[in-house]
Parts: sequence; C-alpha cells; structure tokens
Amino acid sequence: MLTNQGSSLTAYDGAQPAVNQLATQQSKLHADGNQPGYSLNGAGANLVTTQYNDYQDGTPNQIPFPSQLDLNGATPSQYLDNLPQ
Repeated sequence: MLTNQGSSLTAYDGAQPAVNQLATQQSKLHADGNQPGYSLNGAGANLVTTQYNDYQDGTPNQIPFPSQLDLNGATPSQYLDNLPQ
C-alpha cells in the first residue's frame, strides 16, 4: 500500500532514500581529516550547509551554530589545581 498509494509521512514512499552525506567519512561536519570540522570551529561551512540542506527528512533543516565550548585542545583548569588553602 505504501509503494502504491504513498504516504504523507515520508518523501520516499517505501523506496530506499539516498545516503545522508553527513553520515559518511567524507563529511566535514565534525572533522576534516585530522583537523576539526564545522561543529568545532565553523570550518567548511559552505559544504556542510549544502549537505545539511540536501538531507530530506520532511522538516526544514537549519544548520546549527558551531560549538562555543571547544577549547581547541587546551586542558581546562581543574579544581585539584586550585584547592582551597
């Protein structure tokens, strides 16, 4: 019935959807080889935005902002380094 009449719940009506490019190793969302990717520092925003918009899930996909919590490899200060006297 799904493949014959379709459904308002999916754009694919029982067919196999295309591979989500953000779920492949070629994606620059989280890493670009050994370098940080878009989610850490915003690098490769144009490519990631294109791949993000190509993902068809029935809802508008606005790309999230890169993290503001990344310390760029630095170790944060720790309580044990600053114990009370």
